[in-house]
Amino acid sequence: MARSPQVHRLNMQAFAREGASLSETTVLQNLQRLNKELQGLQPNLSVRWQAHGETRAASGSSGAPGEDQDIWLHLQANTSLPLSCQRCLGPVMVGLEIDQWFRFVATEEIAMTEDDQSEEDLLVMEPQFDLLAVLEDELLMALPLVPMHDQCPVAPTLSAGETEVPELAAQKPNPFAVLAKLKK
Repeated sequence: MARSPQVHRLNMQAFAREGASLSETTVLQNLQRLNKELQGLQPNLSVRWQAHGETRAASGSSGAPGEDQDIWLHLQANTSLPLSCQRCLGPVMVGLEIDQWFRFVATEEIAMTEDDQSEEDLLVMEPQFDLLAVLEDELLMALPLVPMHDQCPVAPTLSAGETEVPELAAQKPNPFAVLAKLKK
């Protein structure tokens, strides 16, 4: 599907009231903040995502027509990203999946008050909602803290300067060995 211009200025109230959905593929080059985390961005990398809006009866209401309705957004995405393995420093492809519900509230104060009791994420209603910014935020939060291969293709070299780390460990006496002698 062609990229909709509305993804940066989406009217969430209308989107949810219509029960509308968007399903797109976005090239990762268009997600600037996420690009900074990647190792060797290839031009063909993309993220496949879909968003669905809906309204639900506000908590405490009966759901009768004309009563308050909460605006909800369901965002799903999947992609595979090239990150730097923290063990061998080579590229490692990491798969990411997003499946997140958001409920919109009127103000930041309401979001802060209700955040601890809510299972869903809360977002403040804006006149023009940037859906791609939220998608990028979710992908950034889903990145692993320490990306690594299950088994590195090349064994990592452990060295500090000219002396290898295992040799340093063998030369240094164990400080707890002295304590063990004192205990006897």
